[in-house]
Amino acid sequence: MSRMSSGVARRPLLRFEGWIAGMGTSSGTRIVLGHWRRSPFGPFSDVMLEQPDGERLLLAPTQETAGFVGDTYTFDTVRVVPVEVRVDADTWTVTAGPLGLYFAVGRRGLLGMLLRAVPGALARRPAWSALTDRPAGLLLPGVRTRGSAGAGRREWYGARDLRPIRAVSAAFEGTDLGTAAPVAPPVRFGFSSVPREPALARVTTVIALGAAAPPRPA
Repeated sequence: MSRMSSGVARRPLLRFEGWIAGMGTSSGTRIVLGHWRRSPFGPFSDVMLEQPDGERLLLAPTQETAGFVGDTYTFDTVRVVPVEVRVDADTWTVTAGPLGLYFAVGRRGLLGMLLRAVPGALARRPAWSALTDRPAGLLLPGVRTRGSAGAGRREWYGARDLRPIRAVSAAFEGTDLGTAAPVAPPVRFGFSSVPREPALARVTTVIALGAAAPPRPA
């Protein structure tokens, strides 16, 4: 980090490691799950939903995580609810307050195999995410790996795996959301959407806070 530009280097950097699953449903609701095994808040999961009418909702497990995610991205409504994720081989089961979600992932393709070859230490570097930003947008329209976030923050995504989501079953507030569908239109929580075709990505996310870090002791 010492060789990064001074404007970024002075900012506190927060790192999140885990998975992002993005999927559409035949009802028009789009869902993004963040499942973080390592973060400044400990392990946690959160869910972002965009309804067919454009309303954006965050479901987060604590006031602390809801506050941080809500400041980083854009939502119309934020709810603090229990969020539980169970992974059994290739199937994921998510319970998040009014949302019940099940999805199954398929075999990775060529892009997923290439991303798996990226060393973890490289994926964590903002410079790597900056380098892959343009290629990512060409391969996966709507996807970006760096950009500006809320509260004056900057954000970088380093992908390390990508697998297709083959099946989705979801219900929100007792209403069936239908089956798997493309993420169309793209979600509008931040500077980047997720891939148009439902997918599960393993990622390292680095966020630089808006306020400058205090000077180091001499």
